[in-house]
Amino acid sequence: MTPEDLEFLLTDAGGALLEAAAGLDFSRANAVASTAALRRVDPVHAAAAIDVVTARARAAGRLRGAQDMLLTGEAVQQATAWPVAALRARRLSGRDVHDVTCSVGAELAELVRTADRVVGSDLDPVRARMAAHNVPGALVCVADALAPPTRDTVVVADPARRAGGRRIHDPARLSPPLPALLETVAARDHALKCAPGLDTSLLGHRGEVEVVSLDGSVREACLWSEGLSGGVGRRATVVRTGPAGQPGPWGEPVITAEGVAVHVEEVTDGDDDDVDVDGEPERFIVDPDGAVVRAGLVRHWARRHGLRQLDSRIAHLTGARIPAGYSGFEVLRRCRLDRRELRRVLRDLDCGSLEILVRGVDVDPDVLRRSLALRGSRPLALVVTRIERSAVVLVCGPRTRAKDYSKR
Repeated sequence: MTPEDLEFLLTDAGGALLEAAAGLDFSRANAVASTAALRRVDPVHAAAAIDVVTARARAAGRLRGAQDMLLTGEAVQQATAWPVAALRARRLSGRDVHDVTCSVGAELAELVRTADRVVGSDLDPVRARMAAHNVPGALVCVADALAPPTRDTVVVADPARRAGGRRIHDPARLSPPLPALLETVAARDHALKCAPGLDTSLLGHRGEVEVVSLDGSVREACLWSEGLSGGVGRRATVVRTGPAGQPGPWGEPVITAEGVAVHVEEVTDGDDDDVDVDGEPERFIVDPDGAVVRAGLVRHWARRHGLRQLDSRIAHLTGARIPAGYSGFEVLRRCRLDRRELRRVLRDLDCGSLEILVRGVDVDPDVLRRSLALRGSRPLALVVTRIERSAVVLVCGPRTRAKDYSKR
């Protein structure tokens, strides 16, 4: 989108064009016809209007108030989902905050709800202008994240992790480069987003590493400065959303907005991690949330929920119940990792489809599934794991959520 496109969309005529575009169907089957129809109305600015309305559609449920925002598809793809951004904003309540990579203002829109004063900046003048429109409660300017024009503010940043549609894995190639950004904000309180798989020990970061998941998908890691960490070194934040007014897995929601309730469980390295290790499975195998695993807090989470480990080096846990808000597998049989034995057991159990979880064993789940020649009708699961030095297969029932068996 060009600056001229944006300035036009901010006029009454631009608003009318956006309204016309919103009334058209840009799904794959109708995109060509709808695009042609809008170009007949305004051939100059049609492409920009289509970008905005299709981005709004993608952002529905992801960004609060997306239907009124000026957005681009690329910006929405990189934007933080509002429940995650809102939780970060709660931790910064009452502070002066500067988002130095504000883009179109997705994070700013949550920060202005809690922070005292909010500043946003971006190197891209078009995105900065969009942010100023989308979040009128923030002061927005064009500036380099490595030379922030504020003092005494908490710096929030989300370096771009994609370029040309491809994910960037080298922190030095992010925009801005993460090592340079850490050096820039070293003397200030900060919260810097990065990829959840990044080895943060290589960055020299001192403070908290928070790994966040949303509805079962690990979304980000956030590097919090020591002044904002509260003495925590590692934190897993597990976020679940659901309809407002309905019971959640962990009591009352921490945020309710737009008919959505946001429920949170947090685990930190300050929690007790004294758990038993025993290779004999109990009734259920429980797979911890990915945020817990990525944060290295499996033992801490197991202790909280009365679970134990099958092996001290493996994240599969076992217990008599599945903790509320999570899922697991009811153990039916224990086998060796022997395809002939597995085929016989699965045939006896009338297995027709398999979910396969592998940890600590060099096994390709797809290759294993094909080799088992399933012929039955029953869905089951295999947990392929290592207990001490032996590969073990636990044949289980299908994935089960805590509520599915709590009334038995």
